[in-house]
Amino acid sequence: MTLTCLETLGINSLKQGDRYFSVLTGNVCEMGQGDAFSAHSPIDGAVLSQFNNAVPEQLSSVASELQDAFKALRVIPAPRRGELVRRIGEEARKYKEELAQVISLEAGKILPEALGEVQEWIDVCDFAVGQSRMLHGLSIVSERPGHRMMEQWQPLGPVAVITAFNFPMAVWAWNAMLGLVCGDPILLKPSEKAPLCALAMYQIAQNVIADMPDIPKASVSVMIGGRDLGEAIASNPVFPLVSATGSTAMGKAVAQTVAARLGRSLLELGGNNAMIVSPTADLDLALRAIVFSAAGTAGQRCTTLRRLITHESVVDGLVERLVKSYSSLSIGNPMEEGNLVGPLIDEGSFGRMQASLAAAKEQGGEVVYGGERVTEGVPASGFYVKPAIVRIAHDAPIVQEETFAPILYVLTYSEFEDAIEIQNNVPQGLSSAVFTESMREAELFMSPAGSDCGIANVNIGTSGAEIGGAFGGEKETGGGRESGSDAWRNYMRRTTNTINYGGDLPLAQGIVFE
Repeated sequence: MTLTCLETLGINSLKQGDRYFSVLTGNVCEMGQGDAFSAHSPIDGAVLSQFNNAVPEQLSSVASELQDAFKALRVIPAPRRGELVRRIGEEARKYKEELAQVISLEAGKILPEALGEVQEWIDVCDFAVGQSRMLHGLSIVSERPGHRMMEQWQPLGPVAVITAFNFPMAVWAWNAMLGLVCGDPILLKPSEKAPLCALAMYQIAQNVIADMPDIPKASVSVMIGGRDLGEAIASNPVFPLVSATGSTAMGKAVAQTVAARLGRSLLELGGNNAMIVSPTADLDLALRAIVFSAAGTAGQRCTTLRRLITHESVVDGLVERLVKSYSSLSIGNPMEEGNLVGPLIDEGSFGRMQASLAAAKEQGGEVVYGGERVTEGVPASGFYVKPAIVRIAHDAPIVQEETFAPILYVLTYSEFEDAIEIQNNVPQGLSSAVFTESMREAELFMSPAGSDCGIANVNIGTSGAEIGGAFGGEKETGGGRESGSDAWRNYMRRTTNTINYGGDLPLAQGIVFE
């Protein structure tokens, strides 16, 4: 396994001896004071990096630096902050190949998908640069003569971003690039399964900041640690906003802690995503979308297709074609060209997949393909699996759960309204799709009586969202919106201003007080 990408990106300069720094603010780089841990590559189990966890006691000095950085960053004109983000995007573009290799090494993504993730970072930089000149408020008509009202959007404060292993760069970029143009310093607490990705992003940003002396170095900072550090960040009032991506259980814990101090939380949590396949669907198109949505990233996307709700008249033929497609998927080292499915992140993920398949069988399901570990032609210590297809009743309890692995539950329906009800009858509400040639079905699916998800697609799959639209979902997905559209407002505070340019002092609502 080649690690030259770490040298090229300068990541290996961020360590002493064999251990990487766990606290990096631009002004300070120091070792964590907590327990030692090693990050392993899911490709072959090799140790990629060694750290000591940063501990809550180290947060106070970082928080102080972030407060100082905010005082400086908030008064820098937004277009200048946009220039910072533009240069970060250019630096990421310059090292796109090396950044993608780090993602593959730590997250196990095939290189084309890893390259796509880095491109997502670059794209959101372009979006944020434009947004830096469009942080618009409103002009409001006043009921009082000689008065004018307006709304302004002001920088919010230091923002903490807690990310998961599966999109270690893109999720940070969604938050950080918009947060920076809004005037907010960013503290990243990455997944302990992908710390080198965090160091790569930090190094890219600091390379740019070094050439922009007016930008505080702590505008982009990193702390690598465990759950206790995450809890300390969530409870710290220095962070008016905590953005957290991960499991629903994690998100609930973060939300409760942040809410206890009346802070804001932006949550991107679980997805139990469904696709409805109508009798009128273009099945060739649907097949391609199903395979990528369900098997891409080894089923480790929050938008992975997990429930295929198929009309009873086409289900048998579609399952037959799916089995044929799945059997031709090349599974193996994600760094090698031609492989389409890489490994699960670790043994724990494999165990959860097997437990879900066992539960599905106990609940009357039939595994029609896959589920077993692949041991031939792959690195022995990696957890490679054949994506699974399971036919099961829509009301089986296991179907209510999100297993972060490539399991596709095939369900059936007879009436379209029933399909929508089946789709919506889960706790999660992230992504959804319908394949149909019926305008009535498509419009109903997108109507108030249709999909209850944050993403509702017609004739495309559930995964692969563009950065221009706000990304997020409802119910146990958390309600957060990141990336495009008006997601920038998460990172700012709104002020309503009234200006009296007349010589009198009339009161609102016609009140007379003399």
